[in-house]
Amino acid sequence: MVDIDALLRLADIEVEGRMPYSSNATFLVNLRRDLAGTVESGQAIYKPLRGERPLWDFPSGLFKREVAACVLSDAMGLHVVPPTIVREGPFGEGSLQWFIDARFEEHYFTLFEQREDLHDQFRAIAAFDIVANNTDRKSGHCLIDADDRVWAIDNGLCFSADFKLRTVIWEFGGEPLSDDLRERVRTVATEPPSALNELLDADEVEAMVDRARMLAEGGMFPIDSTGQRYPWPMV
Repeated sequence: MVDIDALLRLADIEVEGRMPYSSNATFLVNLRRDLAGTVESGQAIYKPLRGERPLWDFPSGLFKREVAACVLSDAMGLHVVPPTIVREGPFGEGSLQWFIDARFEEHYFTLFEQREDLHDQFRAIAAFDIVANNTDRKSGHCLIDADDRVWAIDNGLCFSADFKLRTVIWEFGGEPLSDDLRERVRTVATEPPSALNELLDADEVEAMVDRARMLAEGGMFPIDSTGQRYPWPMV
C-alpha cells in the first residue's frame, strides 16, 4: 500500500501537463520515490504560488488555503479533502494534493437526484463548507471515486474573515445536523487545529471558530433566502 503522505513529501516531481479550465496555473504531476529497489509512484495536483492570478478579495497564497482546508477536514474527522501539503515544486512553492482518480463525468448535480445513498457525504461537505466559508463550491468540485467516496477539491477560496459562502449544495437547508456531524463541528469550535495558525491570518482563524460555534449551537443547515449564494459558473 502506498504511503501517500511520504510520497507527497519526499517523491520526485515531474510535470505531466497543465489542467484545463483552471483560472490559476494548475498542474498534474507524477510522483516517484525509490525505496531500496522498490518504487512508489502516484499523481498529484500542484498549484504553485507563481501561477496564481491576483484577486481583489483574497490575498496571494491561495495554495495555503488548499492546505488549510485539508487540515480542517481532517480535524473534523470528515476526511473529504484529499491529502494536501505545502511543497516546493518545479515552479516554486505551492500546494501538492493527492490526485483523485474520479469518474469525471459525474458531479454534484448528476449525483444528488439519483444517489440518495451519497447524501450523508454531501451533508458532510456542506457542513465543512460552512465552517471553511467556501466561496466557490461548484458542482464539479465534488468528485466520486471508484469506491463511491465523494471528495471535495478546489478549496483555495475559503476562510475569508467575512462571511460569503457560495455553494451549489443548498438542498439540505433547514435540516437538522445529525448528532455525529454536529459534534464534529463542535470539535473544531472548541479546539481549532493549531496548524491553521501557520496558514491563515489570526482573524480568519477566529472567524472560522465563530462559524463552527454558530453551526454547532444552531444545529441546522442554513437556508439561502436570497437565492444569490451560488458560485458562477455552477459546474
